[in-house]
Amino acid sequence: MGSVDKLPYWHMNIPEDKRTEECPEFLRSLSEKDKGIIGTPDSEYHVATWPEVQKIVADNRLGAFRRIPSHLRRYLEYTWQLKRDYGSIMKFVLDKRLRWEAPVTPRGKPFEFDDDDITILWNDWPYGIDDRIVHLVVWTKFELPEDPATGDITDETRDEIDQYVQKTFGCQVPRDRYIWFKNWKSLKSVHAVEHFHVMLLEPDPKFVEEITHGDVPYCRQV
Repeated sequence: MGSVDKLPYWHMNIPEDKRTEECPEFLRSLSEKDKGIIGTPDSEYHVATWPEVQKIVADNRLGAFRRIPSHLRRYLEYTWQLKRDYGSIMKFVLDKRLRWEAPVTPRGKPFEFDDDDITILWNDWPYGIDDRIVHLVVWTKFELPEDPATGDITDETRDEIDQYVQKTFGCQVPRDRYIWFKNWKSLKSVHAVEHFHVMLLEPDPKFVEEITHGDVPYCRQV
């Protein structure tokens, strides 16, 4: 097959007997960024440390988050299958992950009725970060308003999320061991259901199991 650097990007990180002459449909029409990641050997990928993750969030460089190349391949194949089988990722998330009926309607104001309007689940396909970091997604039935001028959340929304995160996670995890962020629209894989991300460094597994109601990320199931 020639040297590693001459392999087609879709041949990387898979056994030779699994390689196909043509690029699989789920890996076509990728951005140059994703082609570059897919075409990188896992052995050359740098797993982000906790200080690096903290800095990415602090600097609001969320596009710097990457998945391990082979994990990105699995993620792209999986989401391609979801779109084929369910019509959209949003429908799958609503029907199978959140079990919320569309249209999604909150019971009250943001963060007023946490049990009814919020669901916390594992990130099904987390980034390539230290294995000690638990990556969760907080899904909300209510909107998290953004500033049209900046594309970022409003100051009021940021304060509300920060208070919620401190109340929900700060009671169990030291302040220097949890962070949260909300992806820009251009980075979201699910646009129609509001959500933000929380990362915890070495939290108590029992706390994580309790807060996610025993959820298991799909990357461990498929």
